[in-house]
Amino acid sequence: MAISVTAALLIIGDEILTGRTKDKNIGYIAEYLTGIGIDLREVRVVPDVEEEIVAAVNALRGRYTYLFTTGGIGPTHDDITADSIAKAFGVGIGVDPRAVALLQERYQPHELNEARLRMARIPEGADLIENPISKAPGFRIGNVFVMAGVPSIMQAMLDIIAPSLQTGARMIIETIEAEGLAEGIYAEGLGQIALSDEGVSIGSYPSFSTSGFRNQIVVRGKDPESVASAAAAIRELLGRLKGDRAPL
Repeated sequence: MAISVTAALLIIGDEILTGRTKDKNIGYIAEYLTGIGIDLREVRVVPDVEEEIVAAVNALRGRYTYLFTTGGIGPTHDDITADSIAKAFGVGIGVDPRAVALLQERYQPHELNEARLRMARIPEGADLIENPISKAPGFRIGNVFVMAGVPSIMQAMLDIIAPSLQTGARMIIETIEAEGLAEGIYAEGLGQIALSDEGVSIGSYPSFSTSGFRNQIVVRGKDPESVASAAAAIRELLGRLKGDRAPL
């Protein structure tokens, strides 16, 4: 039986919750993890408030194989993620010589002011996550990976840590066009097919485009035979319903 490796994502930052910054990391991380065989099960967004971050970290890291966080590891006063993670794990935090050495590759000695050195504050016992773009590192402690919120930097960090992650069976996804049939026509039959195999997830997704209305049915699962069986049953269902179409 294939192992299940799960993950949660914690997005940290007032700017996300106020809408000032539009998140671009959730979709990327979800697709990335799915592609390597890790199931992203939960996403939370919390403000730059220590108790909120600590509570979310402790809840999520105990529930899933991995917890990934983005945001709040910069040089300003409201970048409190590192301190909050240290508090969640009950460890100290201070300026890490390894992180300072990385920052020195980018900044001249006189440029490493107190604000920039905040980016070198790492919880005790954590491993660094390299940042090839701006050098300010992320870190890993326990099963928690702390990454930057800037999408390009986060993506680079994710590429670096991916080889170290335990992965499970990859998700198999098959998309079936409903060929103009309204959801209300096939909903009952689709529900019955979904109940026939708990290892398969089936979703129906309507959308509008310049070419008109479109329904797609998506089958997801990790067992090829189960996915193929469910997809075949759905195609058979849609075929039977074609002769009794309702207006869209």
